[in-house]
Amino acid sequence: MQISKALADLMNAQVGNELGASNQYVQIASYFDGESLSKLAKFFYAQAEEEREHAMKFVHYLMDVSAQLSIASIPATKADIGSAEMAFEMSLAWEQDVTGQINAMMDLAIQEKDYASQAFLQWFVTEQVEEVSTMERMLEVVRKAGEKNLLMIEAYLTHSE
Repeated sequence: MQISKALADLMNAQVGNELGASNQYVQIASYFDGESLSKLAKFFYAQAEEEREHAMKFVHYLMDVSAQLSIASIPATKADIGSAEMAFEMSLAWEQDVTGQINAMMDLAIQEKDYASQAFLQWFVTEQVEEVSTMERMLEVVRKAGEKNLLMIEAYLTHSE
């Protein structure tokens, strides 16, 4: 194995975290689909696909460095979304948690002088800046518009495509 067991364990856990995020974003997308808010649904379906792609990046990296893949159990999604604001609050909190997880892996890679893993993880460090920023911005837009004006969010998403 070309990386430490400790780092491989964190990366394996991250595969599960990313797949869990993907599932949660599908759950949120289905909430918006049920509310006939197709642009918000599309936004979260795209987020779900992106999280799955992130999981696969970790899978392929683990295979590239001859580590064993061991995907952790993925918890059930939170099905009671309740509101657009709650959906974006959950999403922001999730992305902030993921940022901490990525940073912990980077800290370990730096400590172990694992330069290849540092290079691999740098993409995720940069990606998390975008993810957190997007969720912060969308949460702010939803709060400004209010739940009764979600069609304005649909228009906002149409114009930002």
